[in-house]
Amino acid sequence: MPGVARVEPITTARVLRGPFDYACPDGVEVGSVLVVPFGRRDVLGVVTAVAEHSEHEVVAPRRVLEASLPPDLVALAPWIAAEYCSTPARALSLMLPPKGVRARTALYAVAARAPADGERLTDAQAALLASLPRFTGSDTAALRRLEGRGLVAIAPRVVRRAPEHTAVGARAGAQPPSLTADQRGVLADLARAAPGERLLLHGVTGSGKTEIYLHAAERTLAAGRTVMVLVPEIALTPQIVARFQARFGDTVAVLHSAMAPGERYDEWLRLRRGEARICVGPRSAVFAPMDDLGLLVVDEEHDASYKHEGDPRYDARHVAERRALDHGAVLVAGSATPRAESWERLRRLSLPSRVDGAPMPAVEILDLRGVRGALHPAAHEALVDARKAIVLLNRRGWSNFLTCTTCGRAWECPDCDVTLVLHRASATLACHHCGHREPVPSACPDCGSTSIARHGTGTERLGEELPGRVFRLDGDAGRSGGAAAVLAAFERADRGILLGTQMVAKGHDFPDVELGVVVDADQTLRFPDFRAEERTFALVAQLAGRAGRGASDGRVLVQTLVPDAEPIVRAAHHDAPGFLAGELQRRRLLRYPPFSTLVRVVCAAEEAGAPDAAAGALRARLDAALPADAASVLGPAPLFRLRAKHRSQVVVKAADRARAVTAIGAAVDALAADRAHRGVAFSVDVDPQ
Repeated sequence: MPGVARVEPITTARVLRGPFDYACPDGVEVGSVLVVPFGRRDVLGVVTAVAEHSEHEVVAPRRVLEASLPPDLVALAPWIAAEYCSTPARALSLMLPPKGVRARTALYAVAARAPADGERLTDAQAALLASLPRFTGSDTAALRRLEGRGLVAIAPRVVRRAPEHTAVGARAGAQPPSLTADQRGVLADLARAAPGERLLLHGVTGSGKTEIYLHAAERTLAAGRTVMVLVPEIALTPQIVARFQARFGDTVAVLHSAMAPGERYDEWLRLRRGEARICVGPRSAVFAPMDDLGLLVVDEEHDASYKHEGDPRYDARHVAERRALDHGAVLVAGSATPRAESWERLRRLSLPSRVDGAPMPAVEILDLRGVRGALHPAAHEALVDARKAIVLLNRRGWSNFLTCTTCGRAWECPDCDVTLVLHRASATLACHHCGHREPVPSACPDCGSTSIARHGTGTERLGEELPGRVFRLDGDAGRSGGAAAVLAAFERADRGILLGTQMVAKGHDFPDVELGVVVDADQTLRFPDFRAEERTFALVAQLAGRAGRGASDGRVLVQTLVPDAEPIVRAAHHDAPGFLAGELQRRRLLRYPPFSTLVRVVCAAEEAGAPDAAAGALRARLDAALPADAASVLGPAPLFRLRAKHRSQVVVKAADRARAVTAIGAAVDALAADRAHRGVAFSVDVDPQ
């Protein structure tokens, strides 16, 4: 028997890496999760290997936990660490079930024998026996007495904490719709796909991509393999879960961060034990503990929320590709507005028409130049007439910022170099970066003036200006767990307006929506980001696709100050191929992804000047490691202060991804271990979104 467990302690330290050797208790194997002594404290650790002996004196783990990781996830952790310049420990931390939670048990009673002839039972006892098998509940004492007579057997049994999902777009009990010729053709292509092959399902909104996923999942389950379905937002989870549960029942498990820890733990265990064979969830579900994956679906693959903001800053789409390769599974990335990278790299399958044969909605571009107020008069009139509409304004809150009209003071976050946003419902000014909140001022603290101006319009303010009943869906609703409830209420309503940020443009299927309105279509064009045009196109096209899915023709109004901007014009014509052709040509000329790799390193510290010094040292190391003809190193460049941290960044643009990432990882590790840069945190973002 192996006597040594090689354990990766789950720590955040970049410079302290395992594995470390510990004594190996019986039953411990690769993937076992232990509590181990580490320095002066006890930490979780994951067994990455077992061996016969160690060169070091080993100590025993404190205990072995009931949950364990499958070996393929353990092997995935070093790959993630290398791909995203992180550590195996940080990667493994993403894969573990909720900390400090165990399976919940309760006493379960079953009949042990039938009453003998003439054996006396009260009416209550006879009723208890007739109710078995069941959990004991309040009848435990009475059942124990029957147990003492040998009539009942009582033992602990695991109780599943099943999550409840608000059914949005559910079609439980409904017969699967007949497939179109296009859908049958796509499914035939999927059946011929090679193990590990990556496919892009480009289908216009309403073309039946979800039905493709359902049929492909059915085929995969029939082959004895498992299925993973990723969605970009927790708000979308109930909608697609309802579709999958209606088709596959309890074999569907759900994983997302808004679930209670106990619910998440039980769903995780069901997947680990093979009791559930389909997993549905947002980004983090890519680490679900599933064996023998046969199909991985990445729905709305264009969405930036697939990129993790913490360390490691992984891209769930990229990780899904790796898991598909490791398992010999087929990966299907679906979108009506694919990323340029996916359009260039993945084999394309097409659904060019809506399933009901309805035309795409007519899109009208409204020129906002010279228009006062948030709504164009034509948009306001259309909203009055429409029975149900969706309105997109990608900015939450009441006003963007406040100023004193007397002295010019602007209210800013004390910890970030940004203005505070007014949220009138909570009577607070809020920072959307760090979460700082403070009361709305009644007077200027600098000059005492009560003349305070409010600038800009967010969803909260627009909601009071719209004609009709408004269902608001934005980050505020999402944080309170009300996103699914808002969507369900809108679905049930006879009339109404679903107003929100980009959340309203993501995959919702409401057949009675007649009108879509994009309030500020060119907002994202103003961002200093090479993906600005792609994001603008996707946002407008996705919102346009929410209208006209039912019996009535849809209509979409796009408000903009730049009515001739190519992304907006292409989106108005539902022309994804035309937009992507131009976008790829532009990126090829400028050497942007997918024709290069970008890596962004941010240095942050509380001490002013420390990030600049670290970024300068990083630049020097990278200049030495990466020849000028292999990579462009840009910076250091200062960034705005965030969460009380001063920041500076270095950006690398390289043709050879592996070489650049390796050099950056080595440079960051060296600087993190250098006492001269103590107090500086390094964040590496490979392929920033």
